[in-house]
Amino acid sequence: MTNYVVGITGGIGSGKSTVAELFEELGITVADADQASRDIVKPGETAYLAIVEKFGSSVILGDGTLNRAYLREKIFSRKSDRLWLENLTHMPIMQNLTNTLRHAESAYGILMLSTGIGKSPLMHRMIVVDVDPELQVSRVKQRDHNDESLIRKIMASQPKREERLSWADDIIENNGDLTSLRQKVYDFHETYLKLASHA
Repeated sequence: MTNYVVGITGGIGSGKSTVAELFEELGITVADADQASRDIVKPGETAYLAIVEKFGSSVILGDGTLNRAYLREKIFSRKSDRLWLENLTHMPIMQNLTNTLRHAESAYGILMLSTGIGKSPLMHRMIVVDVDPELQVSRVKQRDHNDESLIRKIMASQPKREERLSWADDIIENNGDLTSLRQKVYDFHETYLKLASHA
């Protein structure tokens, strides 16, 4: 396992996936909680079977995979369903992430967390990707074609911006363009290489 791990979090539409991709371009292994959450609900997996049992055949697409848009709608309209799903998937996701980091060969690893998760014992530092809330809404609308009221519901269910920022060792402000974001990632990469070499 790489001996130095940097976490990344941020609200929906903050651009944390783009930040993680920019670290990957620099040769850094990324353990992505969103990817892990997709892996553990592939057809036949334990979590997949439990979700289908709870929500019925409406949650399955024609190709047998989960209808994630339908599931998102369900869990954000009933808090008890959301908590049930989080409880079901938390441990398998953490195992998936730990395995990815264990096999990392880069100087340090990136742990990209789901939007609602704060500091983890797996990490040494935390980056919070911060963005103006109205920009969040417009980015998610453009990306997912979701209704604005659903987006605001999702944002309301996530930790408040102030709480997220309180977790941060480092903040990447992402209200600008990709060029400025790339430079910020590169600068932090140089810092983390130094920190990892002394860990």
